[in-house]
Amino acid sequence: MTPFEILLLAAVGLLAVTVAVLWRHRGAAPGAVPETALLVQQQIDALRSEVQQSLRGTADTVNQTLRATHESMQQTLRLTTDQVGQQLSSVTTHLQGVTSQMQSNTGQVGSRLDNAAKVIQDVQRQLGDLGRATQDIKELGQSVSKLEELLKAPKLRGGLGELLLEDLLRQVLPVNAFKTQYKFRNGEKVDAIIQTSGGMVPVDSKFPLENFRKMSMATSDQERTTATRLFRTDVKKHIDDIAKKYIVPDEGTFDFALMYIPAENIYYETIIKDEKFEGEDGIYGYAMSRHVVPVSPNSFYAHLRVIALGFRGLQVEASAQEIIASLKRLDGELKKFRDAFDTLGTHLTNAKNSYDKSERQLGVFSDKLDGVQLLQEGGTKDLPPSA
Repeated sequence: MTPFEILLLAAVGLLAVTVAVLWRHRGAAPGAVPETALLVQQQIDALRSEVQQSLRGTADTVNQTLRATHESMQQTLRLTTDQVGQQLSSVTTHLQGVTSQMQSNTGQVGSRLDNAAKVIQDVQRQLGDLGRATQDIKELGQSVSKLEELLKAPKLRGGLGELLLEDLLRQVLPVNAFKTQYKFRNGEKVDAIIQTSGGMVPVDSKFPLENFRKMSMATSDQERTTATRLFRTDVKKHIDDIAKKYIVPDEGTFDFALMYIPAENIYYETIIKDEKFEGEDGIYGYAMSRHVVPVSPNSFYAHLRVIALGFRGLQVEASAQEIIASLKRLDGELKKFRDAFDTLGTHLTNAKNSYDKSERQLGVFSDKLDGVQLLQEGGTKDLPPSA
């Protein structure tokens, strides 16, 4: 309990005592009251003195406490200021690092934005190119659609098939190994014939496609079945025409002909898949029975490669025969040269013998001449005998 609280309790107690004394003497004689009041006054003065002393002590204590508190707060404030200064310094350093990093990141972001802008420009340019390419494809599609419309006419479609066939023949075979639009004596024209040493191979490139298109575009089983039957009928009729018109052995053809089917998917549907109906033969079997061989672009190319190798073998054989004939001619020339060489050798031998004989005669004549000279000089040297 604080001194102030003690004094407050003492004042309250004194006031209570005073009130009690006054209450007790409320009926006393008038002369007795001043003594009691005097006593109370003395107690109040004493209490006032104690209160004043207590207040002075309390004030001193409070002042001391305030001074200590002030000093403590000053010290705490200084510590707090130092800590805040350190933290501010750390924060400043951190902010500087963050600022530097932000500047670096800003530079990187700027560089990346520049790169992104370039990429966007490239993408925009490519999109422009893509747009032009798309337009070109669209125009090409329109052109293809127009071409498809044109090729619906059988005559134009047949002309295109003949053109593709001729191009394939030119790519593989020598120019003198085939002919296009070959005309037989009966007036029929075949699209192409391949000339071999054993005979001619007729090739037809006209193929019925109208009902095949209806078959591929059918939306119901009934429509597909009807179109398939019509298509098979068309193909068999075409096979009969090829066998009748173009297989002409008395004009130099083989006893078979090639039916060129212009597309692999059509060849697959017609020959490989070859849907059969009850009571009917397959198209491939029917074609082989009529000596007509169906070929697709790929299989026809393989046939042509084999024929080209055969032509090359024939050329090699012809070249070998020419080489053999040349060797025979060289052998005859060698024999003639040997005879001339032997004759020359005989002449050279005779010339050598004549040379040796002339050399001996010259030696004898020289010896005689030396003897004559010695005689003129008075010598006694014997003349050599006459040869």
